[in-house]
Amino acid sequence: MRPTVVLGFVGSTLDSSKMGSSRWNKWRPSVGLCMQEDLRVDRFELIHGGIHEGLARYVASDIAGVSPETQVRPHRLDFANPWDFEEVYGKLLDFARAYRFDPEAEDYLVHITTGTHVAQICLFLLTEARYLPGRLLQTHPSRGTISPAGSWSVIDLDLSRYDSIATRFAVAAAEGSSFLKSGIETLNPAFNRMIDEIEQVALRSRAPFLLMGPTGAGKSQLARRIFDLKRLKHQVSGEFVEVNCATLKGDSAMSALFGHRKGAYTGAGADRPGLLRTADKGVLFLDEIGELGLDEQAMILRAIEEKRFLPVGADREASSDFQLIAGTNCDLGTAVAAGRFREDLFARLNLWTFELPALRDRLEDIEPNLDYELDRFAEREGSRVSFNKEARRAFLAFATAPDALWTGNFRDLAASVTRMATFAPSGRIDIATVEAEKARLKRFWSSGTTASDSLDQYVEPARLDEIDPFDRVQLAEVIRICRRSRSLSEAGRSLFSASRSRRSSANDADRLRKYLQRYGLDWSSLQEGKAGS
Repeated sequence: MRPTVVLGFVGSTLDSSKMGSSRWNKWRPSVGLCMQEDLRVDRFELIHGGIHEGLARYVASDIAGVSPETQVRPHRLDFANPWDFEEVYGKLLDFARAYRFDPEAEDYLVHITTGTHVAQICLFLLTEARYLPGRLLQTHPSRGTISPAGSWSVIDLDLSRYDSIATRFAVAAAEGSSFLKSGIETLNPAFNRMIDEIEQVALRSRAPFLLMGPTGAGKSQLARRIFDLKRLKHQVSGEFVEVNCATLKGDSAMSALFGHRKGAYTGAGADRPGLLRTADKGVLFLDEIGELGLDEQAMILRAIEEKRFLPVGADREASSDFQLIAGTNCDLGTAVAAGRFREDLFARLNLWTFELPALRDRLEDIEPNLDYELDRFAEREGSRVSFNKEARRAFLAFATAPDALWTGNFRDLAASVTRMATFAPSGRIDIATVEAEKARLKRFWSSGTTASDSLDQYVEPARLDEIDPFDRVQLAEVIRICRRSRSLSEAGRSLFSASRSRRSSANDADRLRKYLQRYGLDWSSLQEGKAGS
């Protein structure tokens, strides 16, 4: 049997009494709760204000007397005004977020008999919103007899009867949508409606999601935020596991996804759990799922439906209870018609399908995302960069123009902001920096490549996703220099010209070779196809 944990306020009136044996002739909710014959309380999280600290100790002492197996843990929580709904809700929300809940190992009961009416309402809201992952508990005195224990019951209220509570849930839903958008105040109506729908589905369903949209539209980031929201509401306890299916080729695909036993094939020197087992109790994000082979698709379908699969070389099945989010930039319906994708898997994924629009279809959202990317740069690099007024106006006019292609979508925008912030003199992006970036983007777009994904032809997608935007800019410049140079030494001299004079010995070629190796690149791979480029 799992331990039972009760959370509740000390009752400043109901739990108080005079010292002496007469107190056992009075029903006191917190003490009586621990006297129930049909309810074992293993731990009592007793919330109290500073002015009731003595009462809390007194109640804890009496609980220890009637129920020695109950551990009482006091929590001091002071309110400037205990009748201020906003203050009480905010501090209880902070308490809930800081508390280390473990719903799989413990059962939680939220006692709403004690405390002010405001506190009781807030506990109710937080429980229904799953910030407190338990059931609501009510206690009351016994009728017609004197009993210090009283009685208890788990309650289930119909929320539709309470307009004020429904309004609070509407606010909570808006907060959830904002959470999925990383706090970005997006303006596109269709996108905002879609995020509202995703937030509702994410909290009410464990069925698979299918996120469609072009490369760079934000599928990976949205999948991560869905996981974070579910974890915040205590709906998942496992990990977020992300894999780009385009990188799973041949025999290694089965092993990577489903694991293998030692000796299953040449090179299998040890057991491997596989990504599905790693995602147990969590979320598995399979990006570019259309790139999986038909055999892998069949096993994924069974793992979704039965939570079981067979690792490579194993004679017994493994299990994993995960929620699947799939991403794709291709039309899976067309892939089904062409025989490249299983119809039954597509039908299973197609229950909740959401298509993320390209950036050029959300031009009104460029400005809020511009500020978001500047904030990310500040967090990443430790320095705040901003636009001057003229430069900001010029960049937004260019970025939102009908001929702005944004072929790499939000990846292009992120890379563009990173470049401008890096080159900004004295932390201010000026008009000259913007003009240089406009010219760079036009060159990318006219050549048929993208500002951020031009690295795709050199770096594997899975590895590219692990590279910060700042490092992508640097790597792209290194590749550009290598492509136009006649030798590794010439490229090294160009790239390290400023630091050569400060070194006693210079081996620029070796230094460049080691840099490229960090990203799995070598000189010959960068020269392939150069004559026709």
